[in-house]
Amino acid sequence: MRCKTHALLEINHSVKQKEYVEWKYNVLLPLTVTPPKLRKSGHKRFAYRFTTKSLEVLTNFYKRFYQQGVKVIPENLEISPLSLAVWFMDDGCKSRRAIYLNTQNFSVQDQRKLVQLLKTQYGIKASLNRDKKYYRLRIAVESVEKFHSLVFPFVLPCFLYKLPLRPCND
Repeated sequence: MRCKTHALLEINHSVKQKEYVEWKYNVLLPLTVTPPKLRKSGHKRFAYRFTTKSLEVLTNFYKRFYQQGVKVIPENLEISPLSLAVWFMDDGCKSRRAIYLNTQNFSVQDQRKLVQLLKTQYGIKASLNRDKKYYRLRIAVESVEKFHSLVFPFVLPCFLYKLPLRPCND
């Protein structure tokens, strides 16, 4: 997000994630003017991106999630299953049977808030996991099934590889 008078949101992913950018664009369509475009990003890399209009409604989100230009976890945050799935598609990965959410850009205090939020809202056990010199969230193996059941209905097919569990065919 960027903010001058009003905030805007830039969606920018690898060209390999074009399907995901298109999905986000369709969700955010009322807030946009132009469709996603291919853009050269560096010497040999290409990105697929779009931006929203600068809007007051986005400014309210910006003020809630950025304090003095630093990303924060606001008080009283509620994470819906859809937003948890988007968070996972953006910043999640698996390692064997565990799931990691890359939260290295948040302070350790804010990451602890996220651990508590997942426990309180969904009964998901998570902890901080040291990744080189930073921390990230690790969803406990015992909570992976619960996490999976919450996000699976929203995860795009191109991201199913990130989930350690496969859906049951009941």
